[in-house]
Amino acid sequence: MKILVIGDFHGGFPTKLKNKLKKKHFDLVVGLGDYFPFGTRKLFFKYCYGTDLEVWDVIGKKKYKEIELKDRKQGLKLLEFLDRNYANIISITGNIDRTKWKEAHRQYDKPLGKKWAWIEKEFFSKASKNLKNMKFFDWSFTKFKDYIFIGYPESNFPGHIQSKEYKKQRKKLEALFNRFKKENEKGKVILVSHNVPYKTKLDAIKPKIKYKVIKREHYGSKLAKRIIEKYKPKLTLCGHMHENYGTDKIGKSLIVNPGAAQDGRAAIIDLPEKKKDKIKIKFIK
Repeated sequence: MKILVIGDFHGGFPTKLKNKLKKKHFDLVVGLGDYFPFGTRKLFFKYCYGTDLEVWDVIGKKKYKEIELKDRKQGLKLLEFLDRNYANIISITGNIDRTKWKEAHRQYDKPLGKKWAWIEKEFFSKASKNLKNMKFFDWSFTKFKDYIFIGYPESNFPGHIQSKEYKKQRKKLEALFNRFKKENEKGKVILVSHNVPYKTKLDAIKPKIKYKVIKREHYGSKLAKRIIEKYKPKLTLCGHMHENYGTDKIGKSLIVNPGAAQDGRAAIIDLPEKKKDKIKIKFIK
């Protein structure tokens, strides 16, 4: 079974990548999230990251809303295009997709910045409700042929392991893996995580990173790492870290980051029928 693994569009789908994919065959598309743009990215990292400021504190709510509405329109247009042109799409959401999911912050962290009711409202369910071919499985599972896909959405930083949210998220994923214990033993369970696992080749921040305020050496998910170490799924599909496309292993578990669709990257993976058979990967770039 061949699957196309693709994510981190951020509103863009380069024509060159579209044309390459037209010539390829795959039975299933697995989406890794981040369909929507991040129009205020530069402003966020320049003025707000690591502070109590929100972007609208810097540029004003009127200008921010203008950029945000444009991002939402562009993201929705992309989702509709994918839904029209690809059959059998299963996907999780990413940290830019305006969902209701929360990050695993510390129990004692107070909400940062000034609240703004309009921007805090969940948008993704409304944006995706009319899609016919795309199925989202955040914090859930979906089946295709004899494979089980377990979805871990949203995460974009290591996560605080002592927080209530982290523990709640861990229980959700553990319950799913325990439910499909027999399938996992046969190599038929695949973890689909928006972020890559912590402290691997796939989450190391490059020395020349543009935003110097980010000082962590690794920025992958600790929860993804611990789930993989505990349950040992044969394959994990992940994204978020655009620059770290490629593969790595945690024990015998294979980790694949196809790179960002925004940058013209994706991967086609040939899933074997038997556990002992090798997984074949072809990166599209």
